[in-house]
Amino acid sequence: MPDRGNGEIVHICFHGIGTPGKAISAADEDYFISTDFFFAVLDEVRAMPDVELSFDDGYASDVEVALPTLAERGLSARFFPVAAHIGQPGYVDIDGIRVLVSAGMIIGSHGMRHRSWRGMDKQTLDEELMQARRVLADAADTAVDSAACPFGDYDRGVLAALRKYGYTTVFTSDRRRASPGTWLQPRYSVRRDDTIQTVRDEILAPPTPAQRTRDALAARLKAWR
Repeated sequence: MPDRGNGEIVHICFHGIGTPGKAISAADEDYFISTDFFFAVLDEVRAMPDVELSFDDGYASDVEVALPTLAERGLSARFFPVAAHIGQPGYVDIDGIRVLVSAGMIIGSHGMRHRSWRGMDKQTLDEELMQARRVLADAADTAVDSAACPFGDYDRGVLAALRKYGYTTVFTSDRRRASPGTWLQPRYSVRRDDTIQTVRDEILAPPTPAQRTRDALAARLKAWR
């Protein structure tokens, strides 16, 4: 594996693992990967200190599959449940969230109802960024100070609101590398149509100078639209 260097972080984001339950929408099924593929990705990155892992949406597989697999490999991760989905069929419940916390995992917010945060009115803003945070903090019995933008959607208004409400780190889905300690942390999502080779080629392989330039420009445009 080539040296990625530059002190950058490669954030890899998972969603569901295994067979989606009946309550899972067809669109969300695209983010479910097989258990064997999940194991293969973890084995690929387990010795890479610059790779960090996270899980969005709060599916039941976070506790049933991801947690024991991470523990077996001595890995940790961040988990971003959707507050209104806690305890619903196919999703993690309060006990599961507390099991994650007791195992040393970090809980962040993915909002209240898994909807885009762009163009939110005041009522929606409060529900997604404040009420959801309180629900998750109560469920986890610990502070929640990080957030992951649903669908990777954000703009300058979203970022301003997240700063206003005191989130210390915000994660996106911009498919580029992150700088340690920066407030906005881009991630690479793994999807059903990925393979271990696409993970190697599109996520773990170092980007070319041209790719870095394009990625930086795209991020600036997205943040200021």
